[in-house]
Amino acid sequence: METIKQINCSITEGLNPVENGACDTKNEIKNILAMQNRKLNYKEVSEKLISQLKEYLNASWQKWFVVWVSGWIDSALVSTLCALTWEKVTVMDLPIHQKNDEVNRANNHMNWLQENFSNVERFSIDLTETFETFKKALPEISDETARYMAYVNSRSRLRAVTLYAIWNEKNAIVAGTWNKVEDYGIWFFTKYWDWAVDISPIWNLYKSEVYEMARFLWVNDEILKARPTDWLHPNWATDEDQIGCSYDELEWAMVQYDEWKRSNNFDWREKEVMEIYSKRHEVNAHKMVMPKVFEI
Repeated sequence: METIKQINCSITEGLNPVENGACDTKNEIKNILAMQNRKLNYKEVSEKLISQLKEYLNASWQKWFVVWVSGWIDSALVSTLCALTWEKVTVMDLPIHQKNDEVNRANNHMNWLQENFSNVERFSIDLTETFETFKKALPEISDETARYMAYVNSRSRLRAVTLYAIWNEKNAIVAGTWNKVEDYGIWFFTKYWDWAVDISPIWNLYKSEVYEMARFLWVNDEILKARPTDWLHPNWATDEDQIGCSYDELEWAMVQYDEWKRSNNFDWREKEVMEIYSKRHEVNAHKMVMPKVFEI
């Protein structure tokens, strides 16, 4: 994922406009990052989210929800919430060089949705050949490994293009599948993919809460047990492999972040987790910055 140098937002002198924008954004969402010690009533929260989904759809004069189903927990929960509105929902899996078990898990979830909700239609669109054609269209480069991150992020953005093609055809709303830890905590996402959505129903849920709500809504067990991954790593590394700590540890770190700046009362693993969290949180904050509009 895209990165810039780590920013010390406590010292504003010498920051360029991009870095200033990243710091402004970080300050704006500071209250959102503060995790409360909460125990959610998942019946009430799910009913509230379903109600808001229906209200947003009706207010926007659109007719449909579109959701990418990856075979992992976040998209499984969002697609289930959309289905529970009993409005029309299109779910799609969009594999690009994916492993069979990942594709099968996505298809099993879409089958489950169709068996239980008459308002759900589904498509399986394999984008592998399209992606390979795109790669051939790029200018030649002597070292293809230099394009590693470009290829990784282009796979994600190709999915966004596909979702919005369906969006145009159906007068639909694209529902995002991103949770609070990844998108508010460590910005673990591809710019102009994860945010290429119209609504984000579970953005205020921590990863642990996503699992609990999914269990409450009877999302199938194989998805609940699957270790999260972004589908992009060449060696099929999980999110935890790439990040260096678990989502439970990241949630703990989100609570401790401000204390980390003032205290050293942490054991060796806590310090390690805090360093992972703070580095990713600071370095990737630029992904939240809106495009610069120049004065004339």
